[in-house]
Amino acid sequence: MKAIVRDRYGSADLLRYADVPRPAVGPEQVLVRVRACSLNFGDRVALRGEPTVIRLAWGLRRPRVTVLGRDIAGTVVEAGAKVSRWQPGDEVFGEVDQRGFAEYVAAPADHLARVPAGVSFEQAATLPVAGSTALQALRLGGVTAGSRVLVNGASGGVGTFAVQLAADLGAQVTGVCSTRNADLVRSLGADVVVDYTREDFTRGDRSYDVIFDLAGGHGLAALRRVLAPGGVYLSSSGAGGRVLGPLPHLLKVTALGAVTRQRLRVVATRRDTADLDHLAGLIAAGRLSPVIERVRPLSETADALRALETDHARGKIVLIVPEPVQP
Repeated sequence: MKAIVRDRYGSADLLRYADVPRPAVGPEQVLVRVRACSLNFGDRVALRGEPTVIRLAWGLRRPRVTVLGRDIAGTVVEAGAKVSRWQPGDEVFGEVDQRGFAEYVAAPADHLARVPAGVSFEQAATLPVAGSTALQALRLGGVTAGSRVLVNGASGGVGTFAVQLAADLGAQVTGVCSTRNADLVRSLGADVVVDYTREDFTRGDRSYDVIFDLAGGHGLAALRRVLAPGGVYLSSSGAGGRVLGPLPHLLKVTALGAVTRQRLRVVATRRDTADLDHLAGLIAAGRLSPVIERVRPLSETADALRALETDHARGKIVLIVPEPVQP
C-alpha cells in the first residue's frame, strides 16, 4: 500500500510517498481503508521532533513510527476476531496513534465512531483531534447560554470549532484572529471579532467568563486582567521554546491555578467516541460546519504540511486518499 513515510526528524522535505506493507489486524482492531485524513499541529510536532522533549516518548534519535497521521475516516475492510461492533463496509472515523497518512490503517475498534448519513469522509476526518479539543475545552470551562467566551486563535482548526460550538450553546463569543480571517470568524457565529494586528484584547475594557487560548502570545498577568473574577482560563497553545515547548507555560498555569480564585486550566484532550458521535450529529443536523481550507491528495502531504507551517491558520487541511491500485 501507499503511505507517507519519513525516516528521521526534520522538515516536510523528508516525506516520501512510498510503498509499505499493509498492516496486520490484531484481535481487537479493525483494518480501515482510509478515505480522508486531516492535518493537526501535532503532526508538525511529530515530523520535526520539536520540542525535543517529545523525543523521550517518540524516539530519541529517530522516530519509532515512520508514518504520521492521527485523524482518519474511511471504510472497515476487516475486523479482528474479538470485534463485534464493526463489520466490513461500515463507515467509521476516529483518532489513531499515528500511521494514518496511508491507504490502510489498523485501528483499535473502540477508538472509532460511525460516520452518520449526511456527513462526508472529509468532514468526519476533521473532528477527532480538533473537534474533540474544542468540545472538551468548552465543557471544562463550563460554557452555557450567556457566557462571555473569548477564543484566541479563532480561525484555526480548533478555534473554528470552538467559535461554532460556543455560539450553538448560546454564549456571547469574541473571536481573535488576523485581518484576513475576520469575516470567516464572524460568519461562524462570533458576536465580536478582534483583529490582533490592530488591537490587543488584553488591553481592552471587556472581561470574559472563559478565555480559550489557542494562540499564546500573551503573559498570564495580561490574560488574567481581562478574565472575570471566578472566570476560567483554558490553555491549549503549542507555543514555546525548541526544547521544552509549552511545558513551562503549562506548569505555570497549573501552579497558579491552585492558588487563585480565577480557575486556570490546561486542556488535555482525551479520546471519547461519545464526543465524536455528538460532533458528527451536529454536522448532520446542520448545526456545525467544519471549515476546510484545502483538500489535497495524500501524495501532496508534504506541500500540505508546509502550508500548515507557513500560512495563517484557517480551519483544517484535509487529505484525500485515492483508491489503492490493485496488483
